[in-house]
Amino acid sequence: MNKISIKLIAPYGLCTILGGIVVFHVLVIIGVVPSDIVWGGKLKDTSQMLVFESLSVFINTVMLAVVASHAGFVKWRIPRKLVRFALWAMFIIFLLNSIGNLLSENETEKMVFTPLTILLAFFSLILALSGTPKSPSVDPAELVN
Repeated sequence: MNKISIKLIAPYGLCTILGGIVVFHVLVIIGVVPSDIVWGGKLKDTSQMLVFESLSVFINTVMLAVVASHAGFVKWRIPRKLVRFALWAMFIIFLLNSIGNLLSENETEKMVFTPLTILLAFFSLILALSGTPKSPSVDPAELVN
């Protein structure tokens, strides 16, 4: 049996989680998910929620694009140094966000999002340390064979 490499799991994990986060924040914007479970429960009104959540959707979409570019899932011509810098920035952002989640007054944010942001930080670190991938993309079948 082949071992599953964390270098193969990290880009798929990041893309899956970041995609889910984008959907989650869109659900907050449209009111399906209550806004008191985000931003430490400190949002004052709907206007502030719309600004913060729109910013979150934008930032998470950019991070998703960075990971997709790094992994070769998309064929964009983004300088490798810029992608690597962005991956290091993502690591730092997710690490700081983990601390923020731990300090949140909302138990859902603390219990659900802290482990998630720690995982995102770990995956970002793996990609930042890995440099340029050996192949432009990875076949999902390689993850299970």
